[in-house]
Amino acid sequence: MLDITLLRKDLGTVIARLESRKTPQAFLNVDAFTALESERKTIQTRTEELQSKRNTVSKQIGMLKGKGLHAEADAAMAEVAGLKAELEASAARLDAIQGDMESMLLAVPNLPHASVPVGSDETGNVVVRSWSPDGKGPKAFDFPVKDHVDVGEPLGLDFDMGVKLTGSRFTVMQGQMARLHRALSAFMLDVQTQEHGYQECYTPYIVNADTLRGTGQLPKFEEDLFAANKGGQDGGPDASAEANAALYLIPTSEVTLTNFVRDVVTPEADLPIKLTAHTPCFRSEAGSYGRDTRGLIRQHQFDKVEMVQIVHPEKSYEALDAMVTHAEAILQKLGLPYRVMSLCTGDMGFGAAKTFDLEVWLPAQNTYREISSVSNMEAFQARRLQARFKNAQGKNELVHTLNGSGLAVGRTLVAVLENYQNADGSVTVPEVLRPYMGGMAALKA
Repeated sequence: MLDITLLRKDLGTVIARLESRKTPQAFLNVDAFTALESERKTIQTRTEELQSKRNTVSKQIGMLKGKGLHAEADAAMAEVAGLKAELEASAARLDAIQGDMESMLLAVPNLPHASVPVGSDETGNVVVRSWSPDGKGPKAFDFPVKDHVDVGEPLGLDFDMGVKLTGSRFTVMQGQMARLHRALSAFMLDVQTQEHGYQECYTPYIVNADTLRGTGQLPKFEEDLFAANKGGQDGGPDASAEANAALYLIPTSEVTLTNFVRDVVTPEADLPIKLTAHTPCFRSEAGSYGRDTRGLIRQHQFDKVEMVQIVHPEKSYEALDAMVTHAEAILQKLGLPYRVMSLCTGDMGFGAAKTFDLEVWLPAQNTYREISSVSNMEAFQARRLQARFKNAQGKNELVHTLNGSGLAVGRTLVAVLENYQNADGSVTVPEVLRPYMGGMAALKA
């Protein structure tokens, strides 16, 4: 959530920065916000006048009583009572205005950092750097390249079973394919914990609305979530409030990990906090129907190793650069060609101030596809979460939060299958994964 004081001080500049995301910006009803702010100022001024008058009249009551002017004292007391009633009404209205303004702000995205390239969509993204094992780019194959579906199905990738058990965009893996998927997850966790200093966590896969609201998924993106329990479905009037609370499957463990610091004041000495978790992720992919319908690229359920950092505000862009290298390390160790993209204003996620995407090379598609997104949210999530630290002056200050994939496991599996395929239909297991595969050097039908 944006700092409301920014809008109060310079609404025009805020709107201009929002319009770099989308022109014209459709996030904030400027007329409604301006009207509420004008009313707030009027009531605030009137409240201060009433408080001053109440204090003055209250002081007079004792003096009047001391002089024996009881009628005048009674009149003054009646006036104070009237002022109190008006003050209470003003306070109630101010609370209502504050609530309305906060509701508006919940739908407003973060402001792009000054270094973010301006653009309306993905065509405005900028290539930062590219990498390949030999420095010469993706390798050329001397046989017809298959996509991961054709490569994977004889090796245990079972799309039909996923449809049978659940429906479209669900997949079953069996045998050596399931083991490779597990190996990738374990390998990623080991690298992030042992080499980059993240603490491994196990978190719930189902969370309440407050948790999703804290990281920005609610209320704006509810249609993208899978509801695990809608309010009231577990019973009648005797059911507990907890049982009737709305629950949702997590879209990413960014949600759970970042909420560790909700309503917490962290000692400055404990920053940065670096957390990682391997979890399934559940997304309805609302609005994406017709896109990536073949294979594992866009699933309703997929696994991801997530990285989250909670940092001092002065360190967040340093942390962003480091997290990008932490994600890159996985791809480099796997020998997978990739490029790093700086996302433009029109292609960034809702809560991000700046985002870098890692895109891995998929030879069957002859293109790069996103495999990790690393973002600095600055104080956007922390303001919702009231996640703070005590600074050197002893005052509470909002932390900055960052998150990124280290990596999306399913898409990494896709990249391995396509980049390590052989003419005979087998897939060479990357060297770094073989200890996780019992020494297996290749997947074979």
